[in-house]
Amino acid sequence: MAVAFNQPPLWRRVLPVFQGYDWWLLLAIGLLVTIGMVTMYSSGFDHGTRFVMHGRNALIAIGIMFVAAQITPQRWMQLAVPLYTVGVVLLVAVALFGVTKKGATRWLNVGTEIQPSEILKIALPLMLAWWFQRREGQLRPLDFIVAGAILLVPVGLIMKQPDLGTSLLVLAAGLGVLFFAGLSWKLILPPVLLGGVGIIALVWSGPDICQPDVVWPFLHEYQRHRVCTLLDPFSDPLGKGFHIIQGMIAIGSGGVWGKGFLQGTQTHLEFIPERTTDFVFAAYSEEFGLIGNVTLLLCFLFLIVRGLIIAAEAPNLFSRMLAGAITLIFFTYTFVNVGMVIGILPVVGVPLPFISYGGTAMVTLGLGLGILMSVARSKRLMQT
Repeated sequence: MAVAFNQPPLWRRVLPVFQGYDWWLLLAIGLLVTIGMVTMYSSGFDHGTRFVMHGRNALIAIGIMFVAAQITPQRWMQLAVPLYTVGVVLLVAVALFGVTKKGATRWLNVGTEIQPSEILKIALPLMLAWWFQRREGQLRPLDFIVAGAILLVPVGLIMKQPDLGTSLLVLAAGLGVLFFAGLSWKLILPPVLLGGVGIIALVWSGPDICQPDVVWPFLHEYQRHRVCTLLDPFSDPLGKGFHIIQGMIAIGSGGVWGKGFLQGTQTHLEFIPERTTDFVFAAYSEEFGLIGNVTLLLCFLFLIVRGLIIAAEAPNLFSRMLAGAITLIFFTYTFVNVGMVIGILPVVGVPLPFISYGGTAMVTLGLGLGILMSVARSKRLMQT
């Protein structure tokens, strides 16, 4: 005699997929995506389908976020070593067989061109979090030395391409894990103080440091030009200083309230270079002013604070370090992009999350948010 089983309705089977999400984090993402779409509609007015493509990239990133959120932190921990290994192998392949564009070898042709350094933005913090999770409760100085080697291998390969912006983001993600793992302040403060002294000495020297006979070790010529342009953009106002000068003019002309949506003259008369990518913040500032800037930065602050709360409430060391490192990635993206547009940091080609146009960065950010959401869901589902 056959026994009939009553299968639950479809909505009951699908419901668990939508349970456990951190709705505050989703709210922050929704606000940033909305601001990004509004900004791209104006700044990308003469780029044909750029507004539509930006919306498509945002939808793909959100889709990847929801898929990644279904993967448990335990499963992400199992994927750490394979992802890191594949990423490093691809970076070595780039060094040997990579595609060179504009003097930089950053891409690998595998039927289509890919940029392997993007993988390390997620794979490196995963690997470091896995490493420290394996040594929880018995950390020794040697463990931090090994972690430093794990960090420096991909960062060195990316800097060799050269790609200063991506190497800074990968380095920040790795240092975030080291910090959350409990690296002593005695080891953190000396390099920070040394870097601060170097920056003060650089600013104090002013234009003299940029004379042709001055030797700069460890930096490529284009990186030296970027630092010198930061110190004195008006030394080459129609060349290397043009980006910074036009960005500052656009931000200043926006005033307190901004010129209004679609009313930005610097944007629509095409004075702002890369106004849909690296310098989209300048286009946004011109039309929405100081009030708009404060609103946007508060949205980023909301996302970062929420990420840190998720990290603090994570159920284990691996999840805590990973969530903290991913949150630090968003802080680094925002700080570096806004800093270079307003002229306090060199121009290094770092996009503004969800605001700048770019498919690869958007997908990487969506994956990072998916892992962050996975950590939040694991705690919530355990509680229920």
